[in-house]
Amino acid sequence: MKSAITYPGLGTEERPMGPAPLSAAILAEPMLFISGQVAIDPYNGKIVGSDIATQTRQVLGNIDALLKQAGMTFDNLVRVTIYLTDLSLFSAMNEVYAELLSAPYPARATVGITLNHPDLLVEMEATAMRF
Repeated sequence: MKSAITYPGLGTEERPMGPAPLSAAILAEPMLFISGQVAIDPYNGKIVGSDIATQTRQVLGNIDALLKQAGMTFDNLVRVTIYLTDLSLFSAMNEVYAELLSAPYPARATVGITLNHPDLLVEMEATAMRF
């Protein structure tokens, strides 16, 4: 059995981040699969920040909100995939990531890509597990 997880206060039919046929996260106990999160405020649909540090904080804030809705925290993360539009931003992104998460860190990969909006610098998808 699987169930959709949404941002606090939003229903599954509310799609401020676009009409794509996907869920923000899917809980299939004991696993939580979080769709790619970008630096968009899920409540107003606006991009947050123009620098990698601010956008990384927003992305991780979105992930944190979905984790909390599933009764989890960053400690439950087991895998994160990071997509950067400019790999030269890796160090600055990594600094914020290391500030907000703690050891043992999730397994991780980082990939260079092009996102669907030129102002978006980073996207992260994550998998968490209830222990």
